[in-house]
Amino acid sequence: MVVFRLVSELESVETIAEARSIRDLPRLNRTYGRAHWRKRKGVGTIELENGAMRRAELHWYEAHGIGRRELKFKRYVE
Repeated sequence: MVVFRLVSELESVETIAEARSIRDLPRLNRTYGRAHWRKRKGVGTIELENGAMRRAELHWYEAHGIGRRELKFKRYVE
Protein backbone atom coordinates (compact mmCIF):
# COMPACT_ATOMS: atom_id res chain seq x y z
CA MET A 1 0.00 0.00 0.00
CA VAL A 2 1.36 3.40 -0.99
CA VAL A 3 0.93 6.11 1.68
CA PHE A 4 0.43 9.51 0.04
CA ARG A 5 -1.15 12.94 0.31
CA LEU A 6 -2.90 14.63 -2.62
CA VAL A 7 -1.25 18.03 -3.26
CA SER A 8 -2.96 19.21 -6.47
CA GLU A 9 -6.36 19.32 -8.08
CA LEU A 10 -7.37 16.17 -9.95
CA GLU A 11 -7.26 16.41 -13.75
CA SER A 12 -8.70 14.28 -16.56
CA VAL A 13 -11.46 13.03 -14.26
CA GLU A 14 -13.71 10.32 -15.73
CA THR A 15 -16.47 8.12 -14.39
CA ILE A 16 -15.56 4.45 -14.81
CA ALA A 17 -18.65 2.88 -13.15
CA GLU A 18 -22.02 4.06 -11.83
CA ALA A 19 -24.68 2.71 -9.51
CA ARG A 20 -25.21 -1.03 -9.98
CA SER A 21 -22.03 -1.42 -12.05
CA ILE A 22 -19.99 -0.85 -8.87
CA ARG A 23 -19.06 -4.14 -7.19
CA ASP A 24 -18.73 -2.52 -3.75
CA LEU A 25 -22.12 -0.79 -3.86
CA PRO A 26 -23.69 -2.65 -0.90
CA ARG A 27 -20.63 -1.89 1.27
CA LEU A 28 -20.61 1.80 0.22
CA ASN A 29 -24.32 2.17 1.03
CA ARG A 30 -23.83 0.45 4.40
CA THR A 31 -20.70 2.44 5.34
CA TYR A 32 -21.46 5.95 4.05
CA GLY A 33 -25.21 5.94 3.34
CA ARG A 34 -27.44 5.32 0.35
CA ALA A 35 -26.64 7.59 -2.59
CA HIS A 36 -25.98 7.61 -6.32
CA TRP A 37 -22.40 6.33 -6.19
CA ARG A 38 -19.84 6.71 -8.98
CA LYS A 39 -16.40 5.14 -9.26
CA ARG A 40 -14.09 7.77 -10.76
CA LYS A 41 -10.49 8.10 -11.89
CA GLY A 42 -8.18 11.03 -12.47
CA VAL A 43 -4.58 12.20 -12.46
CA GLY A 44 -3.03 14.34 -9.73
CA THR A 45 0.23 15.16 -7.99
CA ILE A 46 0.83 13.25 -4.78
CA GLU A 47 3.43 13.57 -2.05
CA LEU A 48 4.85 10.24 -0.92
CA GLU A 49 5.88 9.33 2.62
CA ASN A 50 9.53 10.08 1.84
CA GLY A 51 8.67 13.58 0.55
CA ALA A 52 8.95 12.80 -3.18
CA MET A 53 6.35 14.37 -5.49
CA ARG A 54 4.95 12.21 -8.31
CA ARG A 55 2.08 12.35 -10.81
CA ALA A 56 -0.22 9.40 -10.35
CA GLU A 57 -3.50 7.91 -11.51
CA LEU A 58 -5.96 7.72 -8.63
CA HIS A 59 -9.33 6.00 -8.24
CA TRP A 60 -12.07 6.86 -5.73
CA TYR A 61 -15.80 6.62 -5.01
CA GLU A 62 -17.96 9.74 -5.04
CA ALA A 63 -21.60 10.58 -4.31
CA HIS A 64 -23.55 13.82 -4.23
CA GLY A 65 -23.91 15.09 -0.67
CA ILE A 66 -21.28 12.65 0.60
CA GLY A 67 -18.24 13.63 -1.43
CA ARG A 68 -15.04 11.80 -2.38
CA ARG A 69 -14.24 8.63 -0.41
CA GLU A 70 -11.49 5.99 -0.44
CA LEU A 71 -8.86 7.64 -2.64
CA LYS A 72 -6.60 4.87 -3.99
CA PHE A 73 -3.25 4.99 -5.79
CA LYS A 74 -3.23 2.96 -9.04
CA ARG A 75 -0.04 3.81 -10.97
CA TYR A 76 2.54 6.51 -11.65
CA VAL A 77 2.02 8.62 -14.78
CA GLU A 78 4.79 10.11 -17.00
